[in-house]
Amino acid sequence: MVAISKGLEMQINIDKKTGSLVAIIVVLLGIILGFSISRNSDEGFFGMRGNNSMGMRHNSGTATYTGADVMFLQMMIPHHQQAIDISNIALKTSKDSELLALANTIIKVQSAEIVQMQSWLNDANVNPGMGHSMDGMGGMLDDAELSALSEASGKNFDLLWLKGMIGHHDGAIHMTTMIRDASNADIKTFGENVVKDQSAQIVQMKAMLKRIG
Repeated sequence: MVAISKGLEMQINIDKKTGSLVAIIVVLLGIILGFSISRNSDEGFFGMRGNNSMGMRHNSGTATYTGADVMFLQMMIPHHQQAIDISNIALKTSKDSELLALANTIIKVQSAEIVQMQSWLNDANVNPGMGHSMDGMGGMLDDAELSALSEASGKNFDLLWLKGMIGHHDGAIHMTTMIRDASNADIKTFGENVVKDQSAQIVQMKAMLKRIG
């Protein structure tokens, strides 16, 4: 009887240890799964991490904004701002009348578009500040390219500016694919206008490259 009692006691202890181990494993799996879900829900376009999930909807009193809408706006604002900054450099450096006129147009149009995009983000109750990687912003000039542009002059500046802005416009056009099927009609139309306007400017700039180069 003593042997049986000891055997049962050992089995109970083993069962307790096994149960504790299983409980620990379950807890660890729960933590890992929760982290994975949280991480995936924060993934965005081009694999970027942001403040808003692509599937999330932001409702205002008059409109609904999807996560794709919000991410597009948050990315396009700084993208537009760089185009404005580059154009301001052109106004101080270039002597080409057609290039200067184009730079002025870009500043005027894209400044107004930034105001509109910020208004939509405010309406969606979302911080206009970037919460995403800059890697997905096609055509953005890096520090080396901006430095080279700032130090250039004359014909060399004009050629660098045109090549840089063509790539910048191409990037903006590609970014509009994020809202190609947007349910928000105003944002969808905005994207279509960006494609139309910047495509026309690319054609103009390519012709300018041939003329100047």
